[in-house]
Amino acid sequence: MTGGLFAILDDIALLLDDAAAISKVAARKTAGLLGDDLAVNAEKATGFRASRELPVLWAITKGSFVNKLIILPLAFLLSAYLPWLIVPILIAGGTYLSYEGVEKIHHVLCCRSSQPHEEPVSEPLNQQESEKLKIRSAIRTDFILSIEIVVITLGTVIGHPPALQLLVVSLIAALATIGVYGLVALIVRMDDVGFFLIRLAHRSTGVVRQVTAASGRLLVTSLPVVIRLLGVVGTVAMILVGGGMFTHNIDRLHHLLGSLPSPAADFMTGLVVGTILLAIRQLITRFR
Repeated sequence: MTGGLFAILDDIALLLDDAAAISKVAARKTAGLLGDDLAVNAEKATGFRASRELPVLWAITKGSFVNKLIILPLAFLLSAYLPWLIVPILIAGGTYLSYEGVEKIHHVLCCRSSQPHEEPVSEPLNQQESEKLKIRSAIRTDFILSIEIVVITLGTVIGHPPALQLLVVSLIAALATIGVYGLVALIVRMDDVGFFLIRLAHRSTGVVRQVTAASGRLLVTSLPVVIRLLGVVGTVAMILVGGGMFTHNIDRLHHLLGSLPSPAADFMTGLVVGTILLAIRQLITRFR
């Protein structure tokens, strides 16, 4: 009985060792996408009142976990029974991300070119409705990025035992949500840390007081800049990831743009796809 127990524990330890080794490989392959995921979701999770930032972020995080619970079993089923369907799903996700990224650029350009005295056409949404819309948009975007992360991770464990595949893919999916939204939470609360340091400086003296106060003021004044920067980076990341889903999954397009650096090819493809979709939407709206 004791020997059987130790054998089971030894098998579990071996499985965990294999999972750790393969997870490192999967993490390296998804590192770039996780960086894009951070930029996109940080941009989505900002722009709220300070008192609502963490509740909204928590709502998005819960939605992200639900996304993973939906995607993981579907990904394993598709990989086992309908592997040909994975590429169309990725391309559909890339289409959505490309359109949303280009639509954001178009919105910014239109807002800048509009006259400041123009009256809004419709009543503005109240704060609660605006939060719900942004949360739903963030969860949709997270769903698409999560599909890409799960599929790439699944590709690194093909051929390994099913238990190892499940463990590695689930681990990467959980770390993606915890790591991304944990960092986003730290970013959006930079100003709180800054104010804490400023208050702490009042109880200090000498060099410590000067350094602490300067660090606090730097964090407070840097937050708006960081938020704007994340907005730009997040929009670019959406177009990059969206275009990448086309260039990485359509061989003819990959060979056609093979002379370009991969980021340039991905961005150009996402920009073209998003622009075409935006033009189609505007034509439909105009004819209506």
